[in-house]
Amino acid sequence: MRIDHLAIAVADLDAALTFYRDALGLAVERVENVESEGVKIAFLLLGDRSGQPGARLELVQPTREDTGIVKWMNKHGPGMHHVCLEVSDIEAVLGRLAAHGCELINPQPVTRKDGTRYAFIHPRSAFGVLVELYEKPAQ
Repeated sequence: MRIDHLAIAVADLDAALTFYRDALGLAVERVENVESEGVKIAFLLLGDRSGQPGARLELVQPTREDTGIVKWMNKHGPGMHHVCLEVSDIEAVLGRLAAHGCELINPQPVTRKDGTRYAFIHPRSAFGVLVELYEKPAQ
């Protein structure tokens, strides 16, 4: 298990990119609209101590008012939203979490267009932190 990304909720993706990309100098891996979730996201690359690609920052801007991120931002404002952990077997991890009585927002993984499967763990079960699990498709 490793950190895949840290997600930051933003009201204006272009303004956030001016800071993270332009001022900090982080490279943009990709920007995409995720219509099914009502968000526009940008992934920025972070290196590890050896200079190799490491975890990423995910900037998340809502594109519709009926999304969970809008509800979250109305309560908390922009800022740190969740931590995402990459796992090799999401079904096994979800089973282990359920067996330990953890509250799962997604009891079954959701599959993105690129084949990545993900699920969220409710902050009530993770000491106030929204945790996302990622299982990337086999290469």
